[in-house]
Amino acid sequence: MFHRVLITGANGMLGQELVRQMGRKPEYDVLATGRDAAPRFSGGSCGYTHLDIADPAAVERLFADFAPDVVINCAAMTQVDACESDRDTCWQINAVAVETLAACCRQHGARLMQISTDFIFDGKDGPYREDARPAPLSYYGRSKLAGENYARGAGTDRWAIIRTVLVFGNTSDTRSHFVSWVNRELSAGRTIRVVTDQWRTPTWTVDLADAVERVVRFRKSGVYHVSGRDFMSVNEFAHVIAETAGLDTTLIQPADSSSFSQPAERPARSGFIILKAETELGFRPHPIRDAVRATLGRALSDPDSDRPASDPAPPGSPAED
Repeated sequence: MFHRVLITGANGMLGQELVRQMGRKPEYDVLATGRDAAPRFSGGSCGYTHLDIADPAAVERLFADFAPDVVINCAAMTQVDACESDRDTCWQINAVAVETLAACCRQHGARLMQISTDFIFDGKDGPYREDARPAPLSYYGRSKLAGENYARGAGTDRWAIIRTVLVFGNTSDTRSHFVSWVNRELSAGRTIRVVTDQWRTPTWTVDLADAVERVVRFRKSGVYHVSGRDFMSVNEFAHVIAETAGLDTTLIQPADSSSFSQPAERPARSGFIILKAETELGFRPHPIRDAVRATLGRALSDPDSDRPASDPAPPGSPAED
């Protein structure tokens, strides 16, 4: 079946990877959108247009013009500490805008794929299954949980929520994520402090985009946990990155969360059990070292890869979405 797919937040890591993967499949007509006037990525067969999902009138016009069958909402405010200090903007983007998308999907008969996060959990009992009880610690987590609830308003069996964890991957701009941050700092010979008391299941964007496409293709609804299989501390993940890149692991200093002054509280042990995605979608994430190797290989082939990142990751703190 031919699908008209609207991707919001297409300039982010996941959005760019979805464009790469879905844009080359003939069964999809992809329209990528973002807040920038022009796309930050290149490649992928798709159209692109400016869209601020916090502008209801603009969203409604785009639905009328493009008439999507599926909306994949990758747009979000993911800077956890910024969400704590700018709660109004966070709520407008992560919650209210999803309500608008869901209402438009319900009106036009489209399906809504909402990307969410492990930060809806308190980190006391991870890794988590889909039916675990949410208990967010931060305003970011609360806003994303509200977004999940609004997404259900798209209509019975016309919504899916794909939660993910500590995402890393290739982008066509200078945005930073945990893998690129560790690689950049250690390559420059700088010491980094990375937490030992936060545990995650790191997720490669290639795997995450593949899972999202499968949800679309198989017309699935409900909640899916999508991440890598490897459950490890953030400090251990930093060592995996360093070892894969052939960098000096002695530059990675262990630290605990209490040694960082951050406005928003992070869950200690999140991460996901992905059996549902493996069983129902045929999802098979790559081994963590293979994913890191591929990410570093792409970055090293980019002549601009050593430029300073415009939004560096805080030391030891994962990027959430």
